Amino acid sequence: MLKRFARLILWLGGWEPVGKIPEEPRAIFIVAPHTSNWDGLWALAYKTAIGIDVRFFAKHSLFWFPLGTLLRWLGGIPLDRSRAMSAVSQAVAMFAAEDTFYFGLAPEGTRALRESWKTGFYRIAEGAQVPVFFAVLDYRRKQIGIAGRLEITGDSRADLEKCADFYRDIEGRWPEKATPVRFAE
Repeated sequence: MLKRFARLILWLGGWEPVGKIPEEPRAIFIVAPHTSNWDGLWALAYKTAIGIDVRFFAKHSLFWFPLGTLLRWLGGIPLDRSRAMSAVSQAVAMFAAEDTFYFGLAPEGTRALRESWKTGFYRIAEGAQVPVFFAVLDYRRKQIGIAGRLEITGDSRADLEKCADFYRDIEGRWPEKATPVRFAE
């Protein structure tokens, strides 16, 4: 019943689900661009509609009762952003503890325009030795889903260029807030 309700929400929002659940039992999903609070709501509707259990970090201040209970039920993990270095090791440990584990995050780290992407997704993928999948919330085409795969090679510049190529034509709700696809120097 919840799946049908989530599909209805996507349909009412005009979204076309794309892609499919990967065959790999463990993976990271990066979602970009992340420019609106609506992104998380649409992503939750999508993951519920296709029946995939994706865990994600959310800022710890959102985990008040009763919202915190709902967020945990939907896969949310509280994250204190002032301790960002622990986020990578925490995510790697979660991968190590599970045979099946999907983890989603926005490399921009926030909805506001920044100078560059955060490197956490890349360091998590290397540390956990898991593939990275591109996820999209393309407001121009109204497409949402898992739409490609990035093989982490260890050459972060080359891998990030593949990310830039993939997301080049994907448009967030507020295109002017999209962070350029690059790592800080």
